[in-house]
Amino acid sequence: MEIYVVRAGDTLTSIGEIFNISARTLSAVNEIPLSQGLVVGQTVVIPSEERARLRSITVSGYAYPFISVPLLRSVLPFNTYLIPFTYGITPSGGLVDLNDETLLALAREYDTSALMHLSTLTEEGGFDSALADIVLNNDDARQNLIQNVISVIEEKGYSGIDVDFEFIPARNAAAYADFIAELRELLNPTGKTVAVALAPKTSADQPGLLYEGHDYALLGAAADNVLLMTYEWGYTYGPPLAVAPIENVRAVIEYALTEIPPEKIYLGIPNYGYDWTLPYVQGESRAQSISNVEAVDIARENGVEILFDESSQSPYFNYTASDGARHEVHFEDARSIAAKLSLISEYSLFGAGYWNLMRPFPQNWAVLSEMFDIKNVEIM
Repeated sequence: MEIYVVRAGDTLTSIGEIFNISARTLSAVNEIPLSQGLVVGQTVVIPSEERARLRSITVSGYAYPFISVPLLRSVLPFNTYLIPFTYGITPSGGLVDLNDETLLALAREYDTSALMHLSTLTEEGGFDSALADIVLNNDDARQNLIQNVISVIEEKGYSGIDVDFEFIPARNAAAYADFIAELRELLNPTGKTVAVALAPKTSADQPGLLYEGHDYALLGAAADNVLLMTYEWGYTYGPPLAVAPIENVRAVIEYALTEIPPEKIYLGIPNYGYDWTLPYVQGESRAQSISNVEAVDIARENGVEILFDESSQSPYFNYTASDGARHEVHFEDARSIAAKLSLISEYSLFGAGYWNLMRPFPQNWAVLSEMFDIKNVEIM
């Protein structure tokens, strides 16, 4: 570690150029917003030479408009892109508006770029495959949607778009890729980027509505970047499992690399866990989603040991609640996050995409910043 004393005219960018480290990493390490001016005589901590040689990656994170402002402020320095969640669509190609002004203002304050998020998510919380079918196959609706997207991106200063249409039938796979390609053709010349979220497949012909409409080869060619949604093996209605077992994550990456260049791939990283009441009964049980910090608090309050499963590289524990009910908890900690993030270097991937930023997880950001230099992009 080195201490740099600010001189007249210095910025985090100029200091970063001296030490070959990104301004965003200096911002995160020193908790100084990129947009904040420096004062002559102020000190800036420069990470060690070994730290400065870390691989640079792009980091993105999703947030709902109701995120806690202090929490968002604490994580923005670690994110290249903030992705407000989500703009919906109508059958005519209109947009369901999103109250994203506060998020975008805070992102600008921290010089974090933002991507518009477009999905077929309904107010009831499910993805509407029939709606996707309409806008992908009706020329008028499709063109209307594209123009509305471009208008919002230009009006609100987004740096591009992240598209997430889920549960698409196989018959719409090509139309979906064409839609992504058309967005990219129109947005790239203006300096905007286009990303698309992909269901976690391990083969091209993987059965199931979640997978069949996501053609990795076609979507990988159509988009600038893809996000592998490598989480939700353990989920609300399923049996107690790790949310993102490392062997499952690795299998998705290895298949993706047969279809998509590594420099296009974001690895999906979960920021949550689940608490199951036992016994698990298929069709009846419903796990409670909890934060990783909350999981540790539950273990502490119940005086139980947190165990670590080596095969899934994930922590878990069991406890008995005050009402006598037995519980099983799976979540993420520094060890499991480090294991997943290490795959980014192992496979030379583009970066990490966090679902989501809504819950505090200080350990994650400490691990991330120790393992990688976080890229900054110019806000258009």
